[in-house]
Amino acid sequence: MPAVLDQAPVPSTRVLLVEDDPNIVDLIRSNLLVRGFLVDVSRTGVDVLRLAEAEAHDVVLLDLMLPGADGFELCRSLREHSGVGIIVISARGGEGDKVRALNLGADDYMTKPFGIEELLARITATLRRTRPAPVHPAPEAPGRVEAGDVVVDLDARLVTKAGERVHLTPTELALLRELALHPRVLLSHAQLLRRVWGQGYERETEYLRVYVRRLRAKLDSPGAPTLIVTEPRLGYRFEPPPDPPP
Repeated sequence: MPAVLDQAPVPSTRVLLVEDDPNIVDLIRSNLLVRGFLVDVSRTGVDVLRLAEAEAHDVVLLDLMLPGADGFELCRSLREHSGVGIIVISARGGEGDKVRALNLGADDYMTKPFGIEELLARITATLRRTRPAPVHPAPEAPGRVEAGDVVVDLDARLVTKAGERVHLTPTELALLRELALHPRVLLSHAQLLRRVWGQGYERETEYLRVYVRRLRAKLDSPGAPTLIVTEPRLGYRFEPPPDPPP
C-alpha cells in the first residue's frame, strides 16, 4: 500500500467517480468533498465520455464492472482522448485484469475493499505525475537527451521521434524521464517504482513491465536495438545508440 503523504488536493482538483454501488459512491464522494475536491459521479458509465469532455477532470476513479458500459473499453477510450489520471477501483483482483487495465492506459489499480487513506494516497501520487510541479533540475542535469532519432526535451516535457511528436501519457513521460536522466545506468525495479509511482509501490513490478512495453512500442524502431534494456530480475537501463563516427 502506498505511503500516506500530503493529501491536500491542488485547488479545484476535480474527480470523476465512475461507480454503480451507492454505498461506495457516498463513502468516496463524502470523503473527497470534505477535503476540498470537486466530484462528479457516473453510476452507469454511459455518460463518462460526455462528462470527461464537458469538465476538465484531474483524476478518474473507474470501476470495471458497470451496468451500462465495459470498464476496460472506457479506460481505453479515456486514454485515447485525454492524459487524465486514471485509477481503476475494482473487485476484480486478478493479475490479468490489472495488467489489462494498465495496458489500456490506467495509471494505477486498486482492489476492493480498500481504505480511504489508501485511496487518498494513490490520488495524491497520481496527481504528482499528471499535474507535476515545475521541476528545478540540478545544474548538471541535462535539459535534452538524444538517443538516435528520439529526442527527449525534459524542460518542455516533449518527446519526438524522427522529428514527429510522440504522445506519451504523464506516467509514461515520468518513467522515460527517470531512465533518460541516467543513461546506461542500471535502475532497479524498486528505484523506478519509488521515483515514478511513489513510496509503497516498490513491489508493483507489473506496473514497470507494462509501462516499459508501452514506451518501447512508441519509441523503438523495427530492427534497431531497444532503447530500454531489461536486466532480468534487476531492473532497466536506458541505452542510447552510440554516436556515429565523425
